[in-house]
Amino acid sequence: MTESPHIMRDPERASVAYARQLLIAASLKPTRRRVVLFPKPFEGPLRHVSVEDLHRQVAEAGHRLSLATVYNTLKQFGEAGLIRRISAPGRRGYFDVDTGAHYHFYIAEEDRIIDIPTGNVALGDLPEPPAGYRLDKVDIVVQLRRADSNPGKPQR
Repeated sequence: MTESPHIMRDPERASVAYARQLLIAASLKPTRRRVVLFPKPFEGPLRHVSVEDLHRQVAEAGHRLSLATVYNTLKQFGEAGLIRRISAPGRRGYFDVDTGAHYHFYIAEEDRIIDIPTGNVALGDLPEPPAGYRLDKVDIVVQLRRADSNPGKPQR
C-alpha cells in the first residue's frame, strides 16, 4: 500500500527524493513536472485545490507549467489515488487532498468547495449497479446559495 502523501507536510520528508519515491509507489513515472507539482497540494492544511490556484502557486515558485499540464498531472494523481477529483459545477476544476470518504458543499457565489462535517450525511439504499459493474464510490456535492441571493438572477 502507498504511504499517504499527507506525510509531505513533514519538512524532513518534503524532498524531491521523497516525492519521487511516493510517485513510483503509486506507479507513476517521476517526471520533472510531476515532481515539481506533487508536493504543492499538500502544503499547509488539508484543502481543496483548484487547477488555476495551483497553477498560480507553481508559477510563483518559479516553475513554468501550462494550465493544461497542471490539470492533466492532477488528473493523473487522482487516477493513481493520491488526490481526489471533485465533480462540482462552476468554472474551476477542484481536487481534494483528503482522499477519505467525505462529502462537500459547493458555494455557488464564491465558486468554492468546503467539506460537509463527517456524520452529517446519511445514505439510504443505493441502487444496484447494472450487470458487470460494481459500486466504486459515492460523491455528494450539495450546492448552496446565500439566503439573501436572488434565485432568478444569473450568477457569474
